[in-house]
Amino acid sequence: MSAPILPQAAQAVRLLGEMISVRRRELGSTAAEVADRVGITRDTLRRIERGDPGVAIGTVFTAAVLLGVPLWDTVHRRDLEGMHHDLSRVSALLPAQVRRGRVDDDF
Repeated sequence: MSAPILPQAAQAVRLLGEMISVRRRELGSTAAEVADRVGITRDTLRRIERGDPGVAIGTVFTAAVLLGVPLWDTVHRRDLEGMHHDLSRVSALLPAQVRRGRVDDDF
């Protein structure tokens, strides 16, 4: 059983799928050609283009990148690498696991 998806998330998945579909057709690429480049079946590509939230996010992003669909409007690859580096630094300062526990507020 798959996890429930919020309406806003479902809308975003559908939008990205539509962007992938439009870009593929703008480039004049067939579904078979794009599916082969991504390493998936034509059926999986159809699911991506329909906005099926059950397709792995990595697969969807791979299709988007190969077709030149922008994932972040004005962010370039080097900017993404910088963002990743910054987030890694922040993450290193945070606990690896969050646990609920008793709050000791006796001062």
